[in-house]
Amino acid sequence: MERSITIVSGLPRSGTSMIMRMLQAGGMEILADNIRKADEDNPDGYYEFEKVKKIEEDSSWLGDAEDKAFKMVSMLLRHLPVDRNYKIIFMKRIIDEILASQRRMLGNLGREDGSVSDEEMGKLFNKHLAEIERWLEKQPNMDVQYMSYNDILEKPLENIQALNCFLDKRLDVNKMVKLVDKSLYRQRMKNVGPICATGTNH
Repeated sequence: MERSITIVSGLPRSGTSMIMRMLQAGGMEILADNIRKADEDNPDGYYEFEKVKKIEEDSSWLGDAEDKAFKMVSMLLRHLPVDRNYKIIFMKRIIDEILASQRRMLGNLGREDGSVSDEEMGKLFNKHLAEIERWLEKQPNMDVQYMSYNDILEKPLENIQALNCFLDKRLDVNKMVKLVDKSLYRQRMKNVGPICATGTNH
């Protein structure tokens, strides 16, 4: 079997930390340095790896990432070297929920910025999602599984089984399902439009 690198991606506040925690519980080795500590907004941790943020300048560490998983915001996917194979778990979430969650987090950090309205930011996010999905479709070295944060919370077993199939059925599904915590679903929206952008696996 050809070795690959698993990447959990999506917009900020789309559920990527939740998936990282599930992967770890399911038995996958992850890359995270815990420099960014857990807080009120992510009480179970952020699961970030600082080297990911500098992927454009230095990708030498990717050699240690095969058969492991790390988190990468979708804006950085284009900087991945083309000489490796990747399995991308791309998280989606209702855009209004992402905006509300991000606004709350920035407020808690004392970094509120009213220079860009939620409406404008939502348009920018949707434009980015449409562009990155078109780009991903053209990448022969990237296999993509799109997953909905909202749907995982409503139907955890069904979605986690699909994720396990995508990752060659090597995870402990039962342990992953036990981690689904609806109490952390604090920016719930109803009837506010589609989940981010749409797309299919390839």
